[in-house]
Amino acid sequence: MVEQIKKDWFSNIRGDVLAGIVVALALIPEAIAFSIIAGVDPMVGLYASFCIAVILAFIGGRPGMISAATGAMALLMVPLVKDHGVQYLLAATILTGVIQLLFGIAKVGKLMKFIPRAVMIGFVNALAILIFMAQVPHFLGSSVLTYIFVAVTLLIVYMLPRFFKVIPAPLIAIVVLTAAAIFGSLNLKTVGDLGIITQSLPQFLIPDIPLTWETLKIIFPYSISLAIVGLVESLLTASIVDDMTGTDSEKNKEARGQGIANMVTGFFGGMAGCAMIGQSVINIKSGGRGRLSTLVAGVFLMFLILVLGNIVVQIPMSVLAGIMIMVAIGTFEWSSFSYLRKAPKSDALVMIVTVVIVVMTDNLAIGVIGGVILSMIFFATRLSKVSVQRISTQTNITFEVSGQLFFASAESFVQAFAFDVSDADIVIDFSNAHIWDDSAVGAVDKVVLKYRQKLNRVAIIGLNTSSEKLIHRLAVCHDPNASLKLH
Repeated sequence: MVEQIKKDWFSNIRGDVLAGIVVALALIPEAIAFSIIAGVDPMVGLYASFCIAVILAFIGGRPGMISAATGAMALLMVPLVKDHGVQYLLAATILTGVIQLLFGIAKVGKLMKFIPRAVMIGFVNALAILIFMAQVPHFLGSSVLTYIFVAVTLLIVYMLPRFFKVIPAPLIAIVVLTAAAIFGSLNLKTVGDLGIITQSLPQFLIPDIPLTWETLKIIFPYSISLAIVGLVESLLTASIVDDMTGTDSEKNKEARGQGIANMVTGFFGGMAGCAMIGQSVINIKSGGRGRLSTLVAGVFLMFLILVLGNIVVQIPMSVLAGIMIMVAIGTFEWSSFSYLRKAPKSDALVMIVTVVIVVMTDNLAIGVIGGVILSMIFFATRLSKVSVQRISTQTNITFEVSGQLFFASAESFVQAFAFDVSDADIVIDFSNAHIWDDSAVGAVDKVVLKYRQKLNRVAIIGLNTSSEKLIHRLAVCHDPNASLKLH
């Protein structure tokens, strides 16, 4: 226990502190932007980012991962805020946390093993595209100076680490270029142009709403959507950070942590949030590995708002856009182009569909769910190929079945038989097959009963243990007096 605490908190103090500072600086404009998307005051997003980051630093299941207010969650909140106001949003945030906590207790993290690699690659690539697209408005059509600042930022973050690694290059870029913009009185779009930052701490409050069934009916659909989207993004991001750092995370603990963090956030005037892959990548690439980096990100975010708010609002958006472009480039799986050539066509299509759905809907959860469903369809299609070979002898006719017999292959199984004999001994051999469900049993029933109608004697042999149990329990045709023998 003590060793684990040392590893999570004190094994990388300098790297975690500096990385946390970089993340905090990059969090501010995103939290403000997401608040604007949701239709609430910028402080709602900033308070959420502070609360969620600090809480998950202690109880999250993935050290070094950054969670805060996110765009995907903000988009789901728009109708609720528009129709009912921010108090209902806070109540929905609390309920979102309760639902996520229950999901965590139910060990929803186990579902991660059902997400195929093609969907994961599509998720990462789509997220990289969304991160890049979100930066375009900050420089497209702007002054030449804006483009210069973006270019210089990219130059610093890519070139400086070759010669100097003590301080993260993104932090140096922010400090140097912000100072140049301030002292040079340069006309650039800044963080302050996104919204007003109030220099105040979040305060405990109970949402001012009627505690009635009608209220629950209003907020529950939003809360369940927020809970699912938040967990999908958080658990996928945790898996990506696992791969980047070569370490494991506790997915169910992360789900519970996300729930508790959102519950607390709602009582402190914040909107629901989840893991952010962009900020998590910034943290990892800046040297952050432990829980300390997440804590520093949250605490320093509040420090920036309370103490350095007047300076923070002067940070050029072009600098932060340059850093996020670096994140987008680093996040994108460039090897996926060769993956498209080498992978099975079905997997390649799943990856492309996942990317397209996410980019078109701006919703990562919908894209992931769509990709998983498509993968399931392709998988079922591949498994549904059943072959039936007919072997005739002087004493009987044997049908050797090969493959997986379930709902998707049941019809083709029946069609493989020719019911053109009567008063004969029919043997159906399942030695190379497996019966999975009631649809499969129904198909076996249909074949056996059709042969019996023509006065054939039917034997079913070669069933493995689980298939035989299913036949015994469900099959109409299992009548020892009517069949030859059931082995």
